[in-house]
Amino acid sequence: MLRELKIDNLALIESLHLVFSRQGPNSTSSLAVLTGETGAGKSIILQALNLLSGCKASNTWIRTGADSAAVEAFFEIAPDKKTVKHALLEKGFDVKHSLILKRIISRLGRSRYFINDSMATAALVEYVCENLFSVASQHEHQMLLNPRVHLDFIDSVGELWSKREEFGELFSQWTGLKAQQTKLQQQEQDREQRRDLLTFQLKEMQDSSLTAGEDEELAAEKKILKSSDTLMELARMSYDILSDTIVSNLVQVRKNLEQMAHYDHAASEIADRITGSTYELDDLVLQLQQYLNNISSDPMRLEEIEVRIDHLQKLKRKYGGPQMSLAEVIRYADQAEQELADLHTMDQRLSDIGGKIATLAREMIAQADFLSGSRKKTAVQLEKAISRELSTLSFTTAEFKAEFAPVEKNLHEITPSGWDRVEFMFSANTGEPLKPLAKIASGGELSRLLLGLKCILARRDQVGTVIFDEVDAGIGGQAAEDIALKIKQLSDHHQVLCITHLPQIAAKADEHFRVDKTLRNKRTRTEITLLDEENRIFELARMLAGDSVNEETMAFAKGLLLKGKKSSFK
Repeated sequence: MLRELKIDNLALIESLHLVFSRQGPNSTSSLAVLTGETGAGKSIILQALNLLSGCKASNTWIRTGADSAAVEAFFEIAPDKKTVKHALLEKGFDVKHSLILKRIISRLGRSRYFINDSMATAALVEYVCENLFSVASQHEHQMLLNPRVHLDFIDSVGELWSKREEFGELFSQWTGLKAQQTKLQQQEQDREQRRDLLTFQLKEMQDSSLTAGEDEELAAEKKILKSSDTLMELARMSYDILSDTIVSNLVQVRKNLEQMAHYDHAASEIADRITGSTYELDDLVLQLQQYLNNISSDPMRLEEIEVRIDHLQKLKRKYGGPQMSLAEVIRYADQAEQELADLHTMDQRLSDIGGKIATLAREMIAQADFLSGSRKKTAVQLEKAISRELSTLSFTTAEFKAEFAPVEKNLHEITPSGWDRVEFMFSANTGEPLKPLAKIASGGELSRLLLGLKCILARRDQVGTVIFDEVDAGIGGQAAEDIALKIKQLSDHHQVLCITHLPQIAAKADEHFRVDKTLRNKRTRTEITLLDEENRIFELARMLAGDSVNEETMAFAKGLLLKGKKSSFK
């Protein structure tokens, strides 16, 4: 149950803190309404809850001058919410009786989610919200006109979503194997041609005895061979200088220092270092002589290297491009070898995949048939339940039917949700034929249908809070009184938040909040006030008569409120 809602810097709201008290018939039920002039900002409350449940955000929603917007909600968790608690516990959140959900939206467009002040993923917060509250808005009116969502309603009422998801997983596996089968069948058509090509390519690469990095080593050797004359000249010159001049002179310096050390111990360290340097230089001279002797100027080897490098470049261009390394060419050869092996076993793999597809198809058909049968039973129950709901919503002669389209049960007709295509049919008046909702239902009729569906779903699902956003559009007269009573009855076992323009609904509320747009310090802002009884009467009068409130309107509003209170005790 939603106990507190805090909103900061969202649209026209600078700072808002709503507290919902326990005033219903039990600790987890109540009816709270929000009323106000059109454009005052009532929808911002709904927008805040939608943001919390993961809907896409825009930085344009952040109040001008602020760096970020934040929505925070405090929920009490009923003991039977074991699924939600288990999901939270798996993610490291030990939630017992309550939790706080929070979302912060920055100017950069990024969002951060929190559960009990610890960072959380958007997916987890969205899942938790789905199990804590549901929203019925004017957007859902339009969804109700779309036959594609009618099956969703039936699966929700029949608690068939888990079975539908199991079927969807089978369907996904089946379509994946079908795609593999199609690919293999296409490969099979040109298998021999492909086998010949791969055999030729693999032989060419294997005959070349490729080694990763060989081209780089050859390039380095080629550079040395082409520079052999220069290297020889520089090495000989350096050898002559070292051996004839530096080494011989350094030997004399060493002898001099050894004599100096005989007379002065302070020269010993220098003598030792000179001695070490002399031996090291002798070793370097020897190494330079060996290097000089090993310099190769073999024109035949140079030609061999150039031919080999040219061959390797051609292979790289042929099997991937000049920027490809030899290691990648070798990998290409490995892949070609594996593909050749796969071609040899293609018949067996096709047979194996065909067997798996057949097995999955049988399982899918069985599950699709089960779903279809369950849905048709649920549809009958739904039709009866909707008829009962509509009879209490000024639809005494209305008819409602979930009509299943005839489907030829073959695998070409199956979808991720099964065989069924269903559409809700409706007739508001006796003698009028049933027709699709999109063709006959008015806005007021859709409002009552949606309310009836929500009442049925609310009794079955686990959400503790149901939010209605102006579902009373197009309603008046006795129908308005009936909808108000229906919403009040729903609040006997759920927490209900209702954004409304109907005084009949507002009069039955346990808590009444008024939404106003005000101007302060030359800035427009939305504010929400919890009304006492006197102000509730005035607000009801405004809802009844607009700017034309008089004593008679006030008296009628007072009577309406008194009547609403009496209905709360029935």
